[in-house]
Amino acid sequence: MLSLPDNPRILVIRGGAIGDFILTLPAIGALRQRWPSARLEILGYPRIAALADGRYYADAVRSIDAAAMARFFVPEADLDPPLSDYFASFDLVLSYLYDPDDIFSANLARAGVPHLFRASAKPDREHAATHFARPLAELGLSVEPPHPRIFPNAADRAFAEQFFTVHCPLSTAHSLVALHPGSGGEHKVWPADRWAAVIRWLREQHGRDILLIGGEADDAARRALAPFNLPVAWNLPLPQLAAVLERCALFAGHDSGITHLAAAVGIPTLALFGPTSPEIWSPRGPKVRVLASRGPIGDIAVESVLGVLRKMLAHAGSPPV
Repeated sequence: MLSLPDNPRILVIRGGAIGDFILTLPAIGALRQRWPSARLEILGYPRIAALADGRYYADAVRSIDAAAMARFFVPEADLDPPLSDYFASFDLVLSYLYDPDDIFSANLARAGVPHLFRASAKPDREHAATHFARPLAELGLSVEPPHPRIFPNAADRAFAEQFFTVHCPLSTAHSLVALHPGSGGEHKVWPADRWAAVIRWLREQHGRDILLIGGEADDAARRALAPFNLPVAWNLPLPQLAAVLERCALFAGHDSGITHLAAAVGIPTLALFGPTSPEIWSPRGPKVRVLASRGPIGDIAVESVLGVLRKMLAHAGSPPV
């Protein structure tokens, strides 16, 4: 078995979208648990990797978009000396980069990386969280069950406190239902008129306040639901959004990174899936429910969504007074 120092330096290289990153957190967490005093860094997209930066998992984050990185994907290239020294400073590197011709791996070896573990970023037979954790078996580590967790820090939670004071002053803590009616792809989006029906039902039948979640890709859904005059959490940095979601009673959304975010902060989460395989890509967690159509997401009936939400609300109880 691989022998590492008691306090090793570990680098995890992880690109991908929000959901990909969140489903990799169980693997990163297993490294942190095994070596709690390790210097653990992430090479990735800072906007996404911020979810781990100084929040249990990582001590630092470095951008994968640095210009000097490009040379590491060229065979026998003249490698950037500072970046080579950076890679060589780690006792262990775990890479999720697509590297079919072993060019990146070979250049890391040339740079002096002593131990490189590679993981496929494209699961096809098992759930992604399990797949992303599988390379750790070579280190004698296992991740069961692989449920991602996100840990907002004190500053994130202070932001959430202020957010609710300003945007939802009449809503009691943990009474809001968060809805994310958008997604990165149109084929993943449940029709806006169905979301409107859910909003009316939550308000009229259950007396629930609603918080709309989204970003630039969700402008169409925001415009469609504008007549409801809902408070919105729009384009928030992901760690701050995690802290906002943490204070909600439950969440409903699509096959999207934001739905993974909600599940990872531990609130009851309903995920609507269309053609994407939920067996591989669904959010993970004990409070996650999935409704999948196996065809167009529009095939999911409003009554089916309300039936699941009714059970989730009953379990959550009445809004605090």
